[in-house]
Amino acid sequence: MKKAFTILELTFVIVVIGILSAIAIPKFSATRDDAMVSKGISTLAAVRNSIAIEKQKRILRGDFTAITNLNNGGTGMFTKFNDDAQGNANDVLEYPVKSGSNPGEWSSTGTTYTFYYQGGSCSFALTNNRLTGTCTAFGD
Repeated sequence: MKKAFTILELTFVIVVIGILSAIAIPKFSATRDDAMVSKGISTLAAVRNSIAIEKQKRILRGDFTAITNLNNGGTGMFTKFNDDAQGNANDVLEYPVKSGSNPGEWSSTGTTYTFYYQGGSCSFALTNNRLTGTCTAFGD
């Protein structure tokens, strides 16, 4: 006599797997969206810290040139600050951020920088040597 699974047992296993996948797939999608927002928050924090450091470096050199640009050449977002009084353009971030308008990407228009996430976007403006703005997705 051969031993094997019955049709009823196989159907039961398929139904259980279907129920588990119906629960897991939406949770996975929400986790992915949360990860994109977290990435945007950490990038924003790094850029804000970089602006503060650049501002202090310029003040220590006696240079009060305003920071007006975070994309001074290069590819991607947050590449270099605008030139200081000595003509230097220091890096904003060590590695530029991917630019675009897809979820998880940044874009810029003049001095406004926008982060796109699933279901919306957040805009931040560079004014008075600060990157300011609020975003409900970021918890602001």
